Amino acid sequence: MKRGIIVALAFGMGAVSVWAQAGAAAVPFLLISPDARSSGMGEAGTAIADNINAIYWNPGGLGFLTRRQIALSFSRWLPQFNADLFYSYVTAGQYFPQLDGTVAVNFILMNLGEFVRTDQLGNVLGTFRSNEFTLGLSYGTLIADDVGAGIQLRFIRSNLAPASAGESVAGVGTSGSFDLGLLWKPSRLAIGGVDLGRRLAFGVNLQNIGPKVTYRNEADPLPTNLRLGVGIQAVHDEFNDLKLALDVAKLMVRRDSLGSDALPLSFVTAWRNPGVELAMGLEYWYQQTVALRLGYFTEPSRLGNRRFLTFGAGIRYDMFTLDFNYINTIEENHPLAGTMRFSLLVDLGSTTE
Repeated sequence: MKRGIIVALAFGMGAVSVWAQAGAAAVPFLLISPDARSSGMGEAGTAIADNINAIYWNPGGLGFLTRRQIALSFSRWLPQFNADLFYSYVTAGQYFPQLDGTVAVNFILMNLGEFVRTDQLGNVLGTFRSNEFTLGLSYGTLIADDVGAGIQLRFIRSNLAPASAGESVAGVGTSGSFDLGLLWKPSRLAIGGVDLGRRLAFGVNLQNIGPKVTYRNEADPLPTNLRLGVGIQAVHDEFNDLKLALDVAKLMVRRDSLGSDALPLSFVTAWRNPGVELAMGLEYWYQQTVALRLGYFTEPSRLGNRRFLTFGAGIRYDMFTLDFNYINTIEENHPLAGTMRFSLLVDLGSTTE
């Protein structure tokens, strides 16, 4: 069974570099970008955050949302391994005039596949399936005419393995966390004589703040992550809409310095972690009907050395928007090579009236 836990963890880590940054963190699937739109833009979305998927990228974006929306996403994860891994995500929310803000709920499931269960002598006892999931509740509102603030509360459950014979505790961990986000879309801003009012946006999102997850006798921190983003609407007219986005992210975890009360300390010591993740992308819409996306993601070799190009497309018909993205890894035989995401956004209209 121990082998099954190790394999499940290894597959679950997949595309994130949590293990590489000064030790391991638990539930790294929380860092997987859920929607194909921002994923197609190189995983840059902190300053875009203009639909219900802001629940992940920046809950401050919910403050600008005055509609009722539902989003679904699905991806086979690490297809190179052919290991029955998949990631699925659903979120729904709407603006409530009584609360002067948007409330949203979401559910994420990471299926880690099926494993063989053995005893200490290697005898096969059967099989088990591993999975991890979260259930989240978010709220966002405007704290100024051009500033949105939001928070997400999240329940986390990690089911890696059942208890073995002679063991009373299973490989199961439970925790909770919260996210805090701000999004500023200045209504008036001039730089070098150029009016960028309502075209420029700045975002910050501190994700996955919470206590460690304990598996049996070992506790691992959550993948607390700080994201900063900037976005600009470079072109906007009757036919064309072009947006550019840039995100910088830093994992705020240092396991080698963690004590029993480590969460505040890690916000200080984690700045010694080497380097940051960098994501950049663009999105072009023609008549708000057909979209094309391109992005690039990179990180230093000490953080995991992930580097890849992303390509995406979208089509909008009535209330439905279907998005797709594909990862093209620069390194051959990379676990993420060929990963595809599919997302559906359903817009049920404004709730302000």
